[in-house]
Amino acid sequence: MTKSDKTAAIEELTEKLSNSSFFYLTDSSTLSVEKINDLRRLCFKSGVEMKVVKNTLAKKAMEAAPEEKGYASLYDSLKGPTAIMFTEVANAPAKILEEFRGKDGERPILKAAYIDTDVYVGDDQLKSLASLKSKEDLIAEIMMLLQSPAKTVISSLQSGAQTISGLLKALEAREEA
Repeated sequence: MTKSDKTAAIEELTEKLSNSSFFYLTDSSTLSVEKINDLRRLCFKSGVEMKVVKNTLAKKAMEAAPEEKGYASLYDSLKGPTAIMFTEVANAPAKILEEFRGKDGERPILKAAYIDTDVYVGDDQLKSLASLKSKEDLIAEIMMLLQSPAKTVISSLQSGAQTISGLLKALEAREEA
């Protein structure tokens, strides 16, 4: 790889990192080409971009980012074969890794995950990352919570109207008798 190729790769990674609030560092070494292709298909279906990177280039791209991004705690995870999974949904790569490992075993390994300036290091974090709620899930929950009191008020009003109507009918029947 020439110096200009490396510079271009660093610039591309720097741009991807700056445009992504969520990414995962994984190790998918020892997987066969067929299994890697299956993993890539799963990623594609879920809107996750998987990119194999050189650790030194990834570190330089992270160093080029503003310090407040907090990439420094990821540097120790940049050892051995590394693939970065870029995503728009925080828990999508974790769910993909769980689903894929359910079929084939222990690989790919989660080295680290970057979720909105929070860093999760280690494969033991996979379950907690997979259980994170996406932005859409949280919005749906909030909408349900906001609708709940309105539904209660409406049903109370409807049952109150039925009660009043029942009372009026009973009073009418008494007067007629």
